[in-house]
Amino acid sequence: MRHLTPALGGHLITYLVSGGVTALLYYAILAAGLHIFRDSVSYLCVVVASHFITLVAVYPWYRLVVFRGGRKSWIAGYLRFYAVGLGFLACSLAGLPPLVGAAHLPVLAAQAVVLVGFVPLNYLTHRFWTFRDRRRDPGKDMT
Repeated sequence: MRHLTPALGGHLITYLVSGGVTALLYYAILAAGLHIFRDSVSYLCVVVASHFITLVAVYPWYRLVVFRGGRKSWIAGYLRFYAVGLGFLACSLAGLPPLVGAAHLPVLAAQAVVLVGFVPLNYLTHRFWTFRDRRRDPGKDMT
C-alpha cells in the first residue's frame, strides 16, 4: 500500500474527499430538484440538470486543488472534464430506469448504485487524461 500512494502522485486521498463532497453536492441538488419538480418533470431530466450544475460548480476545485498543475486553458480543461462527466451521465441515464422502474429503488438509492461502479474509472480518467501534466509526460499525449 505504501507504494500505491506515491504512484498516484498523492492525489488519491484528496480525490476521495473531494469526490465525497462532490457527491454530496450532486445529491443535494438532485434531491432538491426531485422535490421541486416531482410532478412536472421526469426524474431523468432532473438528473441531467443536476449533473450539469454540479460539474460547473466543482471543476475549479478539481483543477486547482485535486489535480494541480493543469497548464492548458480552462475551457479545454473543462471540456475534457465534462467529457468524462458525460460518461457518468450516460451510465446514469442507462442504469437508472431499470433500477427505478424494475427494481423499484428510489432515484437517489439507484443513483448511488451507479455511482459506486463509476468512481475508480472516473479517477483514473481524470488523473491520466483530463488533468495530466504533459510537462512530466510529453511522450504519452493521449489527445
